[in-house]
Amino acid sequence: MRWFYLLPVAALLSACSLTPPLVKPAPPIPASYDAAAPSAAGTAADLGWRQMLLDARLQRLVALALENNRDLRVASLNVEAVRAQYQIQDAGRYPAIGLNGGGTRQRAADGAGQNPAVQSQFSAGVAMSAFEIDLFGRLRSLSDAAFARYLATEQGQRAARMALIGGVADAYLEQRLAEEQLALARQTLADWRQALLLTQRLHGAQQGSGLDVAQAQGQAATAEADVQARMRASALARNNLELLLGAPLPGDLPPGHSLDGQPVLTQLPPGLPSDLLARRPDILQAEYALVAANAEIGAARAAFFPRLSLTAQLGLASPELGDLFRGSARSWSFAPQLTQPLFQGGQLRAELRLSQLRKDVAVLQYEQAIETAFREVRDGLAGSATYAQQIDAQQRVVAAAQQRQRLSQLRYDAGQDSRLELLDAQRQAYAARQTLLDVRRDQFKSAVALYKALGGGLEE
Repeated sequence: MRWFYLLPVAALLSACSLTPPLVKPAPPIPASYDAAAPSAAGTAADLGWRQMLLDARLQRLVALALENNRDLRVASLNVEAVRAQYQIQDAGRYPAIGLNGGGTRQRAADGAGQNPAVQSQFSAGVAMSAFEIDLFGRLRSLSDAAFARYLATEQGQRAARMALIGGVADAYLEQRLAEEQLALARQTLADWRQALLLTQRLHGAQQGSGLDVAQAQGQAATAEADVQARMRASALARNNLELLLGAPLPGDLPPGHSLDGQPVLTQLPPGLPSDLLARRPDILQAEYALVAANAEIGAARAAFFPRLSLTAQLGLASPELGDLFRGSARSWSFAPQLTQPLFQGGQLRAELRLSQLRKDVAVLQYEQAIETAFREVRDGLAGSATYAQQIDAQQRVVAAAQQRQRLSQLRYDAGQDSRLELLDAQRQAYAARQTLLDVRRDQFKSAVALYKALGGGLEE
């Protein structure tokens, strides 16, 4: 029996598919960004993260995180797991063929218990068990859905990689801010303690009042409290950075850039909104989820139609083991089975409706992913357009505050201003310098967020 020749015919019969054509919704975004004109230089997604992150210390930290971060390793394992699930699902489209062999030996007698006899039967062969011929594409649709789920998970891993790079950059910038603000607070505390000591000496020499001493004490205490707050912020930033790295900070890191030393590229070409559809892993993930949901509709439709399965065996059978491999011992069996659902209490219709609802949800999630991406890019462009001017203005604030502090010191030394006026000038200058550090940190974090929003961060 040459039943194996039926397999190509079965493949032809399984060419039918009931999966509806996938019509993706039109992207709910305009053709260009309001805050920036299209750039001929491409888009920020073309920049590797080493081109974006200019600080050698930060580059080393990102490389360590990509190697050790446990969340990213879990995402990679999830991709492998979903790929294995796809392979399991896809294997159902092909016949399972195996070798089998066995034998039985039994003693039997007639109804009166007379004439007992020993009967034997031995067999060996190649068998195919319950192979479903995919007449209406049910198995093919399930396989396509599983493959799309695998691709979606793969895009999820890419999104996790982008998020990790951005997270390390943000944590590093927070650490740099905390360290520089701590250095400024310590320097200010040392200056104000020196001023307190001088005020106490003047008071002891009957040249100053107790009010001046109290004011100087309060100012020094404020700086001391600020130092403790900056120390705490530095420790928390370090802990967060080590968590992202998945390991303690190594001791051989290269020196880092200061916040006024351009650790991150801030001028990025945005490209066009349509670039997001091919660049953003989260959008591609939502798109593949939509493909999977659409394929599952085809599988649900095919469940209404008959299923044809084949069970067959080609081999040898003989009552004597010694005669098993003689030519006369050849045997075969061929058992097709056709099944048609008749009544299942509405289960099949409910499954079809469920698959259609899941597709509707996938469409909305796809549109939502596009809208979110577009909003994130516009937020980043808004920051790119305003932070440089804000920093310039804040630098002028710092310069004016320092000039006021210098003049107040001269007027106080000359007896023309009170101690309170000098203290106010010193506090204002200190606050202005701290604010400048905050704004610089915010500018770099905004640039990192724009880089991620444009789909950058996947290549070095």
